[in-house]
Amino acid sequence: MISFANAKINLGLNITAKRPDGYHELQTVFYPFGLYDIIEINTIETRTTLTITGIDLQVDESNLCLKAYRLLATSYALPEVAIHLHKQIPFGAGLGGGSSDAAVVLKMLNDKFQLNLAGNQLVDFAAMLGADCPFFIRNSATYATGTGTTLHHIDLDLSDKFIVLIKPDIHISTQQAYAGISPVVPEQELDELITLPIQDWKFYIKNDFEDRLFELYPIIRDIKLALYENGALYASMSGSGSSVYGIFDQKVDLSKLGALGTIYYPVSL
Repeated sequence: MISFANAKINLGLNITAKRPDGYHELQTVFYPFGLYDIIEINTIETRTTLTITGIDLQVDESNLCLKAYRLLATSYALPEVAIHLHKQIPFGAGLGGGSSDAAVVLKMLNDKFQLNLAGNQLVDFAAMLGADCPFFIRNSATYATGTGTTLHHIDLDLSDKFIVLIKPDIHISTQQAYAGISPVVPEQELDELITLPIQDWKFYIKNDFEDRLFELYPIIRDIKLALYENGALYASMSGSGSSVYGIFDQKVDLSKLGALGTIYYPVSL
């Protein structure tokens, strides 16, 4: 069985509070982006394995694909499997690649072994794996609050727009991104602001990680400015960085910006 795990972008990201358990409360809108990892799962007789190609990543029990398998195996009599993950979504980019992989593994195991888990049950399992994972179960425009696991579907369709990503040669860990963040409750909820015309988003919708990370890595700011200079209706860093996306009215050739980082155009499956 083969399936595809897409990336996501964050349309706005407000850090509103720090919880006693060390996690942060946030507001964000998750939106799918057409950049994909490829996952294959086959039944084997020996112990469950994970192989990663495409990007050089260490394989250990902390990998979310293996965690997804182990999580379901605690409740269901799953056979041993070989998981092959071909990575194309860059890590340390704020695109949720690892979370997407884990969610797709849950869905694949559910289908392959006829576990008959409903969508809300898969969401519950995904929430045990990480904050971004539940979004990828339903994989449509979603307003997320809490730690990112309280999800509300929103009517937002950007299919008539062209979204492009640029990823500089920088890896930003979640821990690094949150260092120095001072939570602030915004005057207006993000789910209200997202209903504004896209060309107005740049005046009202922000990513709270940007200010500090722009100081540490000016190239991220330079990419955002370059996207606006090339006609983007809205541009922002995604998640905790380091990738930056631009939303355009039509397809654009940004190859001249290649010196700033790797350019990712959306792929249709």
